[in-house]
Amino acid sequence: MNCLLISRSELHTRADCEPADPANTVTDRLNTLLNSSGPGYVLPLCPSQQYLLLAPLLFAAPNQEIRTVGEPFGDERATLVVNGPVDNGQGHTVAVDGTCPSCSGVRLRHIQINGTRLGASPTNGGANIEMGGSNSDQLIEYVRSYDPRSWSCLHIAEGAFSCNNVTVQNNDIGPCGSDTFQEWADGISMSCQNSLIRNNTIGNPTDGGIVLFGAPGTLVENNTIYVETNTLLGGINLVDYDPWQGNYTNTIVRDNTIYGGFSTDHPLPNEQKGENAEDVIIKIGIAIGPRTWFGDRYGQNVSINGAVVNNKLSGAFGYGIAMSSAKNFTVTDNVLIGNTSFIGARGPNCSSSDATPNPAPFVIELNNVQQSTTQFDFQNISDADGLTCILPPDGGDYWPFGGNPGQPVGGQEPSSGDSGLSGSAKAGIAIAVIVGVALVAAATWFIRKAALARAATKQKEMPWDRIGHNKQDNATPMSAVA
Repeated sequence: MNCLLISRSELHTRADCEPADPANTVTDRLNTLLNSSGPGYVLPLCPSQQYLLLAPLLFAAPNQEIRTVGEPFGDERATLVVNGPVDNGQGHTVAVDGTCPSCSGVRLRHIQINGTRLGASPTNGGANIEMGGSNSDQLIEYVRSYDPRSWSCLHIAEGAFSCNNVTVQNNDIGPCGSDTFQEWADGISMSCQNSLIRNNTIGNPTDGGIVLFGAPGTLVENNTIYVETNTLLGGINLVDYDPWQGNYTNTIVRDNTIYGGFSTDHPLPNEQKGENAEDVIIKIGIAIGPRTWFGDRYGQNVSINGAVVNNKLSGAFGYGIAMSSAKNFTVTDNVLIGNTSFIGARGPNCSSSDATPNPAPFVIELNNVQQSTTQFDFQNISDADGLTCILPPDGGDYWPFGGNPGQPVGGQEPSSGDSGLSGSAKAGIAIAVIVGVALVAAATWFIRKAALARAATKQKEMPWDRIGHNKQDNATPMSAVA
């Protein structure tokens, strides 16, 4: 139905929320309300209802909001279903778009987005949720976004480099994409400056859990990223040179927890590791610098002025943190907690000219890192180009026993600062962090003279990016570093 033919009486068939039926008019009805109701309008959706969209819902004025009536946190949230046609890799991919020129202050709250890829190949287009643009002060909270047809579950665009102060908090994101070669998708993709990403749970993304496209001035804290069913290329990525030309000034990644794969076996007495039914790992827990991701694609360009501190990693990874082609970065006090494994081997997409290093917790190519401060337990490697080309082992008892953080935050109302972990999980993490800090302190005491000498000649660079040109999913023989 043409939205111009819908009368005002038809737009308000219920007093408390806008109905999902009839489905053949719902996209036009909701968009007409947003387009005609002006600044500050709240579009109320009905709890537990599915809205079958044939095109994106378009915010149209400042301070508008889309939310479920009653502001529920679980499956009672209304679900926007991406349901428009797709043909030959083109078609409908976006559920909500908040990038209009007058979209400052718009809010997306207490809803669910089902992208309905349903195992298909990716469709060209935008993310499940497209926000940002040349706007300020937007908010996305208590939103579940999953199964995008295209490249991301949630994208905050930079606009004309004037996007500012978008808050993304208390959302449960994923799964996103497939770990089949070039069918990956991000969890949260942030390119807006001075923004905040906090208290989100990102489960089973496949490209980057949280990808920072520069986004200078952005704070990323208290998020939980985990994998169960798909291998993830990078947990948190600070690798993209475009569009901010490597500017990560005052971009801070702190106090996040990243869980790689764990064994799916039942442990026998004294057994430390087992198999994982899906051979799932995170290839790089935190990637810093274009070269770790893109190899030499960006030449000598570097990422500058960011900080990665106090993050925690557990489970199976290729590399916990990898750095190359970076300048003026601070990377300190990041620790391993619980049980960990560092496993993987060169895959067929690894460059024949690059010496892919053995898996390890913290690796850095010192020759490519400049004027940076890093923790003492980094291992210097000769070549950190394109590290996502490694493959997880095909079976074998290489995965540590442990577990993911459980239910996402969206299933219940989290308190302020809650990362979505249970009380027992938080207690376990706290104990592990204390033990880890004590071990690091002891190690530091013994090696401080060497470290000071090393600090005097610090030269570090790290390149990074999210496209992952060196990734594939074919099995090869494996090597493991326990």
